[in-house]
Amino acid sequence: MLSENMLERYAEVLIWGLNKARNRACRKGEIVRVLFDFPAVRLAEVVQRKLIERGICPVLRSGLTPAMEKNFYSLSDGKQLAFLAPGDRELCERLNGSIYLYAPASLTHLRDVDPRNIAAATVARKVLKDILDRRDGEGSFGWTLCMMPTAELARQAKLTEAQYEKQVIRACYLDSEDPVGQWETIYREMGEIKKRLNAMKVAFYHVEGKGVDLKITPGLDRKWVGISGHNVPSFEIFLSPDWRGTEGRYVANMPSFRSGNYVAGVVLEFRKGIGSVVRADEGEEFTRKQIAMDAGASRIGEFSLTDRRFSRIDRFMANTLYDENFGGKYGNCHIAFGSSYADTYRKGAAALTPAMKKKLGFNDSALHWDLVNTEAKTVTAQLVTGKRVVVYDNGVFTN
Repeated sequence: MLSENMLERYAEVLIWGLNKARNRACRKGEIVRVLFDFPAVRLAEVVQRKLIERGICPVLRSGLTPAMEKNFYSLSDGKQLAFLAPGDRELCERLNGSIYLYAPASLTHLRDVDPRNIAAATVARKVLKDILDRRDGEGSFGWTLCMMPTAELARQAKLTEAQYEKQVIRACYLDSEDPVGQWETIYREMGEIKKRLNAMKVAFYHVEGKGVDLKITPGLDRKWVGISGHNVPSFEIFLSPDWRGTEGRYVANMPSFRSGNYVAGVVLEFRKGIGSVVRADEGEEFTRKQIAMDAGASRIGEFSLTDRRFSRIDRFMANTLYDENFGGKYGNCHIAFGSSYADTYRKGAAALTPAMKKKLGFNDSALHWDLVNTEAKTVTAQLVTGKRVVVYDNGVFTN
């Protein structure tokens, strides 16, 4: 468990992140949900106190234990999997913010559950995600999330609990006397990189590395976003490309835990925007079923790059929030199967109607699954003028 001093700093960074995600501070009387797993209950108490002190109305919701989650997915029939509790929609329509404190007690408890049950429940809850995504685009809702270290996370990452905790502290700059000030500096410096990238008129990006030879087509009216407060920590910048222009080969050399399953060594092939699994060292059947969840699950909704100069994460953490922000020797890139992000639309998320999303190649799916590559790579922008510009090389954004 983090010390009380660290928890106080962590809570301040989370509230900073929530306010950044909304581009203004939450106001008195607004409603913020604090969703927490049981091992994060002490941090939830600190966050609740700080919200109350600011005049905000916190709504606390605890997550399911591993046993509860396994009961739900393995014993429920179709109606139970699709069940939404009375008031869920109303709460999503009225929330002004959400803070999720992720702290899993198990990462593999669902390995024997039929992936189709997990997919069915995910698809049924997409209506709630759609409400929050719409309100996020309108500016009336914002969210952030973080992770608390647990014994299970440390075990799966093959670290001691002390080593794992140290990674969390360093990654979130909790070892600084002013962690919020550190995040403000990162926010400002990464803003300059986004500005340079967004000034380019790019036909497509070519990603080249040991296991990757991939073409990413940004599409019309896209912009790079990130370091927005939505995730703590976050060092990635990303865009939601036109999924129809994705071609080539991609390898996720970083393992991934998802829905209680372990996946490693995934090799993917994209043709005319549709991804297929060539093979996986572990979790191949689960991966195939995940990307068959719905029509958009086999298409990409995100392309992301992390600059190693900002990220202090240098170990596998058995958690996507950290692994997708890996710094290490070469930084990382990742793609996400599934849903796209409306805030990557240059003209503003609120202006992006469902018809426009389809026309512009923004992907729609109940799935969003990040698959990470940490190998040395070069990303070259092919400009509409025909000029080629290296924008990222060996983990660093170029000038």
